[in-house]
Amino acid sequence: MPDTDSLDLTHLRLERPSEGVVRLVLDNPGQRNAMSAPMTDSWTRVVEAVRADPTVRVVVVTGEGSAFCSGGDTSWIASEPDAGVDRLRTRMMAFYRAWLAIRSLEVPTIAAVNGAAIGAGLCLALACDLRYAAAGAKLGAPFVKLGMNPGMAATFLLPDVVGRAVARDLLLTGRIVTAEEGLELGLVSRVLPADGLAEQVQEIAAGIAATAPIASRYTTLALRGEGHADLESCLQWEALAQPVTLATADLQEGILAAKEKRPAAFRGV
Repeated sequence: MPDTDSLDLTHLRLERPSEGVVRLVLDNPGQRNAMSAPMTDSWTRVVEAVRADPTVRVVVVTGEGSAFCSGGDTSWIASEPDAGVDRLRTRMMAFYRAWLAIRSLEVPTIAAVNGAAIGAGLCLALACDLRYAAAGAKLGAPFVKLGMNPGMAATFLLPDVVGRAVARDLLLTGRIVTAEEGLELGLVSRVLPADGLAEQVQEIAAGIAATAPIASRYTTLALRGEGHADLESCLQWEALAQPVTLATADLQEGILAAKEKRPAAFRGV
């Protein structure tokens, strides 16, 4: 198992605020946490290590300083003006896959949007299962205003979260919205006071980490992407997934703890 605590990271920090919770902090505040090449490399290695760590039950992603993430580093994006389309496609596909690898983690993921989440930065937040935004934070995908087609799965992730009509409005106009409007649009799960965001999200993460990890994993996977195609597909999934959890020791512990009116001590077995 990779040692997540000994990774040599650039523009990224890994913290363990409580049992089962990993906090990934985008740490390039001088560039509003733009996704630099070193940060992208660090992100790839961190996600691989977290995926292989069975003690991780929840992952929180946030930014250092006043921004969550301002998106891709524009100096890197525009660094090869003479490159051919195939070369640029290969480069961007690698970038997309690196950051969207967070969706390969079979644990709940939370974006703590402490400030601006713009472009690919918004896509990173959308790739998480839950989004909690600080009051006054700005969110948007102004790709068209920069002369580029949306990237990093924006045209999939945004409609999946807010619906096609709202996604069209945001992507075609490129307008930026506040966290408060984002809540109305379904872009974020909750808006929290800026000075208490980290603490409140940590409390939420710790609460999720205290639930039965096998049940949490299956529930997370069932809700990812566009979910089930129809009711019958849902029933077929649940008729397999629920018996998996019924066969666990955690199920017995959960029922016993409820009867005894005490917190359950789940072990993931």
